Amino acid sequence: MSRDLSDVTDALTHLFAHGPAVPAMLLAPVAALIATAGIRTRWSQRHGQAPPDDTGARPPGVEAEASALWRMRTTVRDAPGSLAALCAALADRRIDILSLQTHPLAEGTVDEFLLRAPGELAGSELTELVTEAGGARTWTERADAHDLVDAPTRLLGLATRTALDAAELPLALRQLLGRCTIRSLPPSTAGSAVDDVPPQGTMEDTVLRLRAPEGGVIIVERPYLPFTPAEFARARALVELDARLGPRLPRGRDELTLSEGRNITVRRADTRDVEAAKAMHGRCSARTLGMRYHGPGGDADRYLNHLLSPRFGRTLAVQTASGRIVGLGHLLWDGDETEVALLVEDAWQRRGVGAELLGRLVAMAAETGCESVYAVTQASNTGMVAAMRGLGLPLDYQIEEGTLVVTARLAPASPTAVPLPHAERIGTD
Repeated sequence: MSRDLSDVTDALTHLFAHGPAVPAMLLAPVAALIATAGIRTRWSQRHGQAPPDDTGARPPGVEAEASALWRMRTTVRDAPGSLAALCAALADRRIDILSLQTHPLAEGTVDEFLLRAPGELAGSELTELVTEAGGARTWTERADAHDLVDAPTRLLGLATRTALDAAELPLALRQLLGRCTIRSLPPSTAGSAVDDVPPQGTMEDTVLRLRAPEGGVIIVERPYLPFTPAEFARARALVELDARLGPRLPRGRDELTLSEGRNITVRRADTRDVEAAKAMHGRCSARTLGMRYHGPGGDADRYLNHLLSPRFGRTLAVQTASGRIVGLGHLLWDGDETEVALLVEDAWQRRGVGAELLGRLVAMAAETGCESVYAVTQASNTGMVAAMRGLGLPLDYQIEEGTLVVTARLAPASPTAVPLPHAERIGTD
């Protein structure tokens, strides 16, 4: 199964590498491939057997017993019958194996299961059962319906998202590898760390180090669960795909009309907008820059390469009809947390621009599965506080020595941005 994943990723990498028009052309084939993969998987599992029939097996008036989904990983001896004994023990407790992946290692085989178990079964009981059946170093975690997607299909989806948007790489790695902390070191700060990482990357138990496409280093840490060679290979494939495609952003942009009748455009931005962003900084007052950067704004320009890099998050720019950037909003991946930050040129403040940016950034965070976002500002920054309150989400406040951290708890899935009350959408391309 690991080889199938590598083959799929290699094929997708070669296709995407042929040019910027290819990703759009691939949407239909990828959808067909995903559907075919699902059919093939089900056929291989059920061929030669009658389909399961649950109807009529339960006495009338008796409801189905509650069940729960579990992800489990355990290490078994690389010997005939070891896996069979484990599966038999699970079956004895009426635990259904929905999917299984194997990760061969020198000292044994790591088996990764998706299980449906009786609802009353606790995680500690599951671990004890597996240990008695020969499993070692067992890890369990509650799963949900998203985990029902098989591994090749999930990797195809992550590769497609990465191909369409460079800012998706950190998120794709996080979704591929589970709960982990991802840090990106740019070339300017990585220093000798880059030389210590060979082109193929390194894997050290619970830490992966990969050469970043722009020359820095990507460090992935998962202290609770060691990485396997198969996971390492999948992560490298996603990074290689990103490197081959180079800088890219989604092409969409929204045109809005403010209540005063002036038109603005909201679009994605990256490091190609550094000079325009610097020009906006030059038009901002010292007070505005101080509110944004929590101190003297004279050196603010040196942050822009970091803030605008898709490796560290997503940036939205607001520009006028003449193309001048008058507002920037950043969604920054901060380890396993997510920060939002806004800067609006003085002449464009209190027109709803900041609220529009913040709403869109929060919607992006929700779409990527973030549970919360936080903003760091000064206690006197009433505009940022008002914008956070305008989201209509539960907020937590922490203040220390004049610095205010406002954390918004996100809904499970917010598919669209919070609307801008003082603007009217006039078109999308």
